[in-house]
Order: sequence, then C-alpha cells, then structure tokens
Amino acid sequence: MDKLHYEEMVSCLDGLIRTGVVQNRRIYLFGHCNATEELADLLLDRGFPVEAILDNNEAKQGKHYRKIRIVSPETVREERHQENTIVCIAARAYAAMADQLKRLGYSGRVEKLVDYNTYAEYSLSPETMLRKHRRAERGRLTLLCLREAYPDRFIFLCPFSALGDIYFTMSYLPHFIQKRKAAQCVIAVVGAACGQVVRIFSDYPVEVFAQREMDEAVQAALFFDEPDIFIPHQDRPYAVNLSKALYMKCIPLEKIYCCGIFGLPPWTKPFSPVFLKPYGRLKEMKRGRSVIFSPYAKSVTALEAEVWERIVKDYLDRGYDCYTNVAGDEKPLPNTCPISPPIEEMRSAVERAGTFIGIRSGLCDVIRDACCRKVALYPDYQYCDTQWKAMEIYWLEGWENIMIGEGFQWSRY
Repeated sequence: MDKLHYEEMVSCLDGLIRTGVVQNRRIYLFGHCNATEELADLLLDRGFPVEAILDNNEAKQGKHYRKIRIVSPETVREERHQENTIVCIAARAYAAMADQLKRLGYSGRVEKLVDYNTYAEYSLSPETMLRKHRRAERGRLTLLCLREAYPDRFIFLCPFSALGDIYFTMSYLPHFIQKRKAAQCVIAVVGAACGQVVRIFSDYPVEVFAQREMDEAVQAALFFDEPDIFIPHQDRPYAVNLSKALYMKCIPLEKIYCCGIFGLPPWTKPFSPVFLKPYGRLKEMKRGRSVIFSPYAKSVTALEAEVWERIVKDYLDRGYDCYTNVAGDEKPLPNTCPISPPIEEMRSAVERAGTFIGIRSGLCDVIRDACCRKVALYPDYQYCDTQWKAMEIYWLEGWENIMIGEGFQWSRY
C-alpha cells in the first residue's frame, strides 16, 4: 500500500474513531489483502478487536491473520443485531463489495477507508455529475499542459504506481510505437520510482504525477475521447477490463501486456533495460557472499516475520553479509543492514551480492535478468477472484519461484 493511500486510510479511521462510529460495534473487514492487513494492524493497535475478515476466495477461508479468522461474506448475515456492526473496506473493489453486502441482506454500516478510483462513482445524481465533470475539466487542463510541453507527441498515461506494470509497459512500448507510427511520445507515471523504471529503458521524456492528478487525467482522456492518448493497463480504461479473460484461462501478466494491451504477437521479444549504473557502495559488499532481502510490496500480503527470520538466520549461520532493501520508513529485517540502491543501480547491487531473495513484487521484474541467484517468494493466494494462484500469473523464468504456505520450512536449494 503506497504512502498516500495509507495516510488516507489512517485519517479516515481516526475520523471514525473521533466521531464514535466504531466504538461499541462489532468490526468486520472485507477483502484479505495487504491494505486490509494494514487496516487490521491499525485497529488492533488502537484497541479495537476485529471479528473477522470477509473474503470470497474459498482458499483463504479458514485461515487467520493475527488470530483474526478469514471467513465467507455470508457469515455477516449471522449477526443478530446488524445495526451494531460495521464493515470497513480498504480494498480496491469497494463498490462490488458494498453491493454484495447489500444483496446478502446486510443492514449494518459499511465504510470505505481508501478511495482508489476517485474518478469512478456509481451515481447519476446531478451533484455527482457536476462534480465529476469539474474533475474531468481539471484532468483536461493537465492533458493540455502535457500537450503544450510536448507538442505532437503520443501520450501514455500509466495509471498506477506499480513498478512491474511500468516494466512490462516499457518492455513492449517500442514495438507498439512502431506499430502506431508514433515516433515521439511522453510517458506519464505515478511516483518517482515508476519514473526511474521508465528511464532505465529509454530517454523518452517522463512526467511524474500524484495519483489523484493521474486519475483526473485518465478520466478526462475517457470522458472527452482525447486523441493520441493510450492507457497501458489491463483494468484501465475500465470499459475494457482485460483481466476478465483470466476467469477462463491462466495468462501470465506479461502476456496480458504484450498481447492484450499492446496487441502484439505472443512471440514478440521484449526490450531490456539499457540505462543502468553501478551501485555507489559496491566495494562495501562482500562479492558473492552477500544476500539482499526484499520483504516489502505494496499490493501483496506480507509474509510472516518467522519466515524471514528463518531465512536470514540460515544465511548468517553460513557467514553471509545480509542486507534488506528498504524505502522511506521501511525497517530492515532483524540482524540485517538497510540498503537503498536507486532503481538503475539495483541490478549491479544484487549481482555483486550474489543472492537476492524477495517477496514477488515489481522490483523482481526490474532485476529479472540479473546474473545471480534469484528467489521469488509468493504468499499462497489466488490472483484477485480467479482460480489461478498468484505464482501462476507472476511466474519468473530463470528464478526459484517458491510458494509460502502454512507450515513452510526454508531449506537450502
């Protein structure tokens, strides 16, 4: 979960507490994901017990997070006094979840704590239409500024702050540009890290937006049918929703980008990063006898601390120097040193170390071709509400792909 959305969630929760909304209510959360786990942490730290986490995925039901049971959404119907309950939602699919609760006959309170899709609101009231039209106009002004700064350029709006998505976009974008006969382009992304991913591939101009600014630009591009603008994402524009194909067939995310988003043949060879630099502190690392851990990801449920403790201990016992890749206020794993190489220097750092072990995230894509031992750890969960495991969608060729389920034991491979 990115910093801005986390701060929004904290602010919304504090508001509910301040106004007495959650006090003396039985609290449920909906949708087991990284954001929901962080919301559960906030509630527990503030002294509010959570009854359960509702989730439609049968594979998750019966499991626990911090002793909070994960159950079917139908469970909430068993509450005899629903007026004394509240369902808090920090997941992206708020509208669908709220509608499901309504269809189940749930009459208690439902609260959205994070507004991910600020341009999508399911109302045709005059007030909503006016507000969204004004937002679209602000987005149109943003696009106008882009066009003035980069005249006659094709505009790519990358709608989310996700390193892996930007990596796939840049891997196939040159083929798409050639296909569209658009020699010049500008790439708009959310967040500085995504901008860095663009720059390791090319010298295309990059504009970094805040998430809400990007949402408004995307809304304007759709609402006004702006020409020479492309939104490279499987769920945006939402009228396309390519990810629905996953209900019928398991398609790796990279192929969704190659074939579904850019319309390229499946055998198209992706481009690789070329603008890479050596890490500035390479000489401080023990060559081939170091390991870099990456335990953090924005959109993936965290692995239990015990998993990382076992792996770190194994490498320390063998005399390795252990590092944790951190950003912002992230903390290094116990008994490891923090390390923060820029995106363009990360590949040289892991190659010097000799071993990289990380939860499957966009950073794994950034270093996917690095020459070292590479281990990707996957929490045991389904991709969205499909039948496919996340490991099947995000599988990395040339890596050790390891599922972390209950009772997992680390062994030396």
